[in-house]
This record gives sequence, structure tokens and C-alpha cells, in this order.
Amino acid sequence: MQTAQEVESTLNYLIEICRDGQNGFEAAAKAMTDTSLQAELIQYSLQRQRFAADLKLILDSMGESPHEDGSAAGALHRGWINLKAAIAGNNRYAVLVECERGEDSAIKAYREAISNTLSAGLETLVESQCEQVQRVHDRVKELRDAARAK
Repeated sequence: MQTAQEVESTLNYLIEICRDGQNGFEAAAKAMTDTSLQAELIQYSLQRQRFAADLKLILDSMGESPHEDGSAAGALHRGWINLKAAIAGNNRYAVLVECERGEDSAIKAYREAISNTLSAGLETLVESQCEQVQRVHDRVKELRDAARAK
């Protein structure tokens, strides 16, 4: 079982991952001209906002506060920083590639969290969020492949 400090660290990292995803999907949506794709990406952004809020509630219940936004270096590690360049190039495929890269980082972070020994309630939440992140990843990959085919 993780110590309270380890759980806090794990939750803070997942919150950062969710914030990165929220911001990344929002930026990607703004770069799209296809309104249905914009709406889909906004839904993913809102999902990550909810995930972060759910994780924050657990931190609050532990008497802890989430850390503020991570560093740019952390964002780079988490996979979303290259999105800005893809957006600047106004290339749908490149934007979706960066969204998928961000999702790869999120899946990795969630799997690492699951591999740690978490309490039953927390493990259930983290596993559920991980499954949803995996579904979004798979959908983004489909969208990416379709954009490449065009």
C-alpha cells in the first residue's frame, strides 16, 4: 500500500496529466474547421476537466491541495507541448498526431498509477479513468488515420 505522500504525488501527477489533456484538446478543437470534430475534441477536454476534479476531491478528502500547473518541461514530457507547432502549421493530421501523443503519455501515467498499490476506492476510479482515456486514444488514432488517408 502506498504511503499518504505517495498517493498525493500520484494524484497530483494524474491531475497534471488531465489538465494537459484538457488544455491540449481545447487548443486542438480551436484549430479545427470541422465543427463535428471540434465538438468531439471539446468533449474530451471537458472529460479531462471532470477527471481532474474527481481526483482533486480525493486530495481534498486527504486534507491536501493539488499542485499548481506543472512546468513546461513537464508538459513536454507529458506529450502536449508539440501541439502548438502542429496548430501553427494548420495541419489536421499533425494536430491529431500530437493529440495521440498526449494520450500515449496519459495512458502511461494511468498505468503506472494502477501498478502502484492504491486503496480499493481510488484504484477503481483510476482504472475507470484509464479505460476512458484508452477509448479516447483509440478514437483519436482512428481520426488521425482518416486524416492521413485524405
